[in-house]
Amino acid sequence: MSAAAAAAAAAVVVSRSSSSNSSSSPETYHHLQHHQAFMAAPSLPVAPQLSRYESQKRRDWITFGQYLKNHRPPLTLSRCSGAHVLEFLRYLDQFGKTKVHGSGCPFYGHPNPPAPCPCPLKQAWGSLDALIGRLRAAFEENGGLPETNPFGARAVRLYLREVRDTQAKARGIAYEKKKRKKSLPPQGTQLLQHEQRGQRGNFVSGYGGAEAGAALGVGGGSAQPNGVMLGGASSTAARGSMMPLSVLNC
Repeated sequence: MSAAAAAAAAAVVVSRSSSSNSSSSPETYHHLQHHQAFMAAPSLPVAPQLSRYESQKRRDWITFGQYLKNHRPPLTLSRCSGAHVLEFLRYLDQFGKTKVHGSGCPFYGHPNPPAPCPCPLKQAWGSLDALIGRLRAAFEENGGLPETNPFGARAVRLYLREVRDTQAKARGIAYEKKKRKKSLPPQGTQLLQHEQRGQRGNFVSGYGGAEAGAALGVGGGSAQPNGVMLGGASSTAARGSMMPLSVLNC
């Protein structure tokens, strides 16, 4: 009886182990398959992160394209002109945050008004000028020709100049161009020039001695105040004693 019970218990253990192995094997297989697929997948190239200027330029270009689609009648980029760019700039004034006082406002010309006023908010001249610069570059980057660029039209430049002058008077702020600093030659260039001057002086004193100096009007031999030699023999000897430049250039 005990032998039969032991045999039955052994059979139960074997059946449980086989069932557990059969149930776990598919999970292990799928796990290994997923791991192999992950390891074999090619690494995708990481897109370079755009700079702040490039990101803003892309957003501005998308905004202008949306404006052309919503225009009545709809406009295409090929038919866009400087007049449409001016319409776009005036359209943006409703989203401006810069207070521009009118000529009848008591705070006209005051950079820091002490109290609020009903004057409208508009886009600042600096924002519009930077916007036009980005859109002008984006137009040419997207296949446009420089000679047909609507953002570089003369009417757009005149409008920006008018906005700058008007806002400068209304806000009491002078927009001055930044003066460009004169570029100084590098320090190494100055040292090289100084050494070259020293080498020229050494050449006069080393080759020809006093006769060469006299021939050049630097002393050693009688000469008039204007540097003209009085003796022809000394000058001839000096020219014969000087080394030809072709020898130095070898």
